Amino acid sequence: KKLKKLLKISNRPCHNMTTCFFRPMGKSTVFKTLPGQKIARLELGGFLNTPQEKIFIAAGSEIRGFTKRGKQFLSFETNLTESIKAMHISGSDLFLSASYIYNHYCDCKDQHYYLSGDKINDVICLPVERLLREVPVLACQDRVLRVLQGSDVMYEIEVPGPPTVLALHNGNGGDSGEDLLFGTSDGKLGLIQITTTKPIHKWEIRNEKKRGGILCVDSFDIVGDGVKDLLVGRDDGMVEVYSFDNANEPVLQFDHTLSESVTSIQGGCVGKDGYDEIVVSTYSGWVTGLTTQPVHKESGPGEELKINQEMQNKISSLRTELEQLQYKVLQEREKYQQSSQSSEAKSAVPSFSVNDKFTLNKDDASYSLILEVQTAIDNVLIQSDVPIDLLDVDKNSAVVSFSSCDSESNDNFLLATYRCQANTTRLELKIRSIEGQYGTLQAYVTPRIQPKTCQVRQYHIKPLSLHQRTHFIDHDRPMNTLTLTGQFSFSELHSWVVFCMPEVPEKPPAGECVTFYFQNTFLDTQLESTYRKGEGVFKSDNISTISILKDVLSKEATKRKINLNISYEINEVSVKHTLKLIHPKLEYQLLLAKKVQLIDALKELQVHEGNTNFLIPEYRCILEEADHLQEEYKKQPAHLERLYGMITDLFIDKFKFKGTNVKTKVPLLLEILDSYDQNVLIAFFDAA
Repeated sequence: KKLKKLLKISNRPCHNMTTCFFRPMGKSTVFKTLPGQKIARLELGGFLNTPQEKIFIAAGSEIRGFTKRGKQFLSFETNLTESIKAMHISGSDLFLSASYIYNHYCDCKDQHYYLSGDKINDVICLPVERLLREVPVLACQDRVLRVLQGSDVMYEIEVPGPPTVLALHNGNGGDSGEDLLFGTSDGKLGLIQITTTKPIHKWEIRNEKKRGGILCVDSFDIVGDGVKDLLVGRDDGMVEVYSFDNANEPVLQFDHTLSESVTSIQGGCVGKDGYDEIVVSTYSGWVTGLTTQPVHKESGPGEELKINQEMQNKISSLRTELEQLQYKVLQEREKYQQSSQSSEAKSAVPSFSVNDKFTLNKDDASYSLILEVQTAIDNVLIQSDVPIDLLDVDKNSAVVSFSSCDSESNDNFLLATYRCQANTTRLELKIRSIEGQYGTLQAYVTPRIQPKTCQVRQYHIKPLSLHQRTHFIDHDRPMNTLTLTGQFSFSELHSWVVFCMPEVPEKPPAGECVTFYFQNTFLDTQLESTYRKGEGVFKSDNISTISILKDVLSKEATKRKINLNISYEINEVSVKHTLKLIHPKLEYQLLLAKKVQLIDALKELQVHEGNTNFLIPEYRCILEEADHLQEEYKKQPAHLERLYGMITDLFIDKFKFKGTNVKTKVPLLLEILDSYDQNVLIAFFDAA
């Protein structure tokens, strides 16, 4: 199947670059090691200022080194309590990180150690041969780059998303040797200069096209203008090439989409002398290349394009190999059929790995669930015990069907099945949750393998699921305060915070007291959480956030038989403040709904009259933008109902803290919302 795919798409042009494929095994194999533990990282190293030709791999807690001919010269057991996740080699210095632990070794001797407050995604060191000092940098999940000096943090750099990959600009740190590239899990890319005193932000590329998270970057002059370009690989299979203009700002030159996430990317000359290439590896093990070599040969005027002899030889070779593989597959299939029918046959459940990611998108306040398997996916069953909405995804070609649920008897709010097309190895879903409704989302992944088997992945929908970690909040906003005191430990209260809010590290941070800031991605309200042993203080400009925390934390404490003393301070001004934040969103959705309702009637008038000249400009504009309006309205199912629900909750929560039950007044509130006027709504809140 893979070789059939090669034959089908090897001639497909990609802007000015062409797709070519390199077989990882065969005559060109230099060496291979015996199977062992999963290899988490591979890096090249060697003496400083010499070609980096030694191969270092990290597997479990062990580092092994090989020469380019395959001879093993190093086996170093680090004795780390966690498996190694990231590694950087600089001469005889080895920089390693596990989930939370960073270690620096020199000649395999321990030099420095650091325990991070959140997960470490990558580690790198600025070029020692240029700066004459060691400057390790950690990319941490809490949207921070930590610059180290020995075992201490020199300073922290806040970045716009959780950083997933670090790389030296131009491969050597740029002109100063201090320039560092970073990529984030939400698809942003940036360049920072790491000076001895403070960081200097040089540029940043926002993810305006809503592409996948960045997994790998490299610097290589693929355009051929003498300036190294930036090569980027994303988790949605997108490969991008950025060149730099006269102001040293990145400009997108090429892009190409693969069907799997790109795990590594490098520029070089591999397939044909004289033609530069970009070589990428993907999640299921493909090694794929984009080359500057022209695949089609231009003929004279009026003649058709002809494939040159070299390409014909390649295709002929691939066809021959395809026939051999088909014959081998047929033989193995016959062997399997014979063995399965014998009296001594034993059934074995085939194993497969699932690469999954469940992340909150700040732009549209929705969750992205990405499922990737190393073989073709047959179907995915989605089940949820909390109310959620499934949103349309343009990249998703699977056919979805919904099953009826009985939410009252078995807590089933959603049952949906996605049936994938042939050779689909990656599925992306979008989900929107409701704050205050918490539970579990489950995905049953069934690949196209025999015998049939599936894996279950669970994802927690948290009580404050639409909140996202941030570095700063506006302290001038009117805040409501919830204070908890009691006989609970710091770690117990931290576990409750982890249960309530996303993006909080599972391990309690170091120190006796901690403060986290959050922002609601839907309403832009904020939350400040400060707690220590025996006390927790939560401040928010949204009363509903405080109400949800009060209910959930009380329930969690009751489960553990811990007595809580709960006190709160409600700021009446915060209600009007929250309504003003909701106002532009509500007004926009009401106007959008009215426009969509008018489209069919206006189209009938247009057909009847033959033109739109008799319509006022506003109605003509609606007809011109009809497709866009309907598409936008379709992408936001239940958006208006969601806003109505938030206003209703705000109304109930405001009076709940006063000890008043106003649920009987909700129908009147909904009538006011149907004929929405901001001043009338605020007056209703004040008078109720």
